[in-house]
Amino acid sequence: MFTNWSDTLDNLLALQRALESSRSSDWFGGTTASQGAYPLVNVFQQGDDFVLIAELPGINKQDLHIEIKRNQLRLAGTKQVGNGEGKSVHRRERLSGKFDRVITFPAAIETEGAKAEYQDGILALFLPRAASERPKAIEVQ
Repeated sequence: MFTNWSDTLDNLLALQRALESSRSSDWFGGTTASQGAYPLVNVFQQGDDFVLIAELPGINKQDLHIEIKRNQLRLAGTKQVGNGEGKSVHRRERLSGKFDRVITFPAAIETEGAKAEYQDGILALFLPRAASERPKAIEVQ
């Protein structure tokens, strides 16, 4: 069987383009794609509200940008890792640069009541569920 190398290369380039386009963040648009899974987060429900805990070691709180719109939260910022002047790098596992992540919640968030706490590289976001999204008990007559 004869393999056409140009077809194989075209297929690989198409795959690379598809992978790169899937990483782009169209936040608050029709998708929930993000720039990878950084920072690592845990999201859980506490009563009717949500809590998000993110690991952000080595990041200054001034370098964080948090926005909420409806049921989406955007967590963006910059992580800087310096190696010092005149030093060669033998192994680099600590990544640096910009990050941008969007997390979608199952209900709208009340932006006025949202709170953020940051200590020792751990970000805690307390996100109250919007009043219109809270379950309402109906009394049986």
